[in-house]
Amino acid sequence: MKRSNAPIFWLLFGAGGMLSALLGAMLVFITGIAVPLGWPLHGELMSYPRMLGFAQHWLGKGFVFVVIMLFAWHAAHRILCSLHDIGIHKGPAAKAACYGAAVVVTAVAGANLFRLGF
Repeated sequence: MKRSNAPIFWLLFGAGGMLSALLGAMLVFITGIAVPLGWPLHGELMSYPRMLGFAQHWLGKGFVFVVIMLFAWHAAHRILCSLHDIGIHKGPAAKAACYGAAVVVTAVAGANLFRLGF
């Protein structure tokens, strides 16, 4: 029986899906609607210095990285499955493009978070 690497991608897909279901809508609401309108949170709560401090702390940096990484891997797998639905074969090129994009997003997020310092 041939070993498969599919469980690794399904794990990242499932974790990203769970995280996006639990946190995604609330992150969009807080950062895109509530804070710009000033309710129920005051505008200073998400000011640039405060968010920079959050992203420079190791725990905040880890949270931001995990959210970006899992969202990217979930999206990559969802796009790959959607390609199959519209009639494009899930061959090596499609897998390389989708999962390669997730690797690039993960690497760019990690590099940018690392550049922020600690």
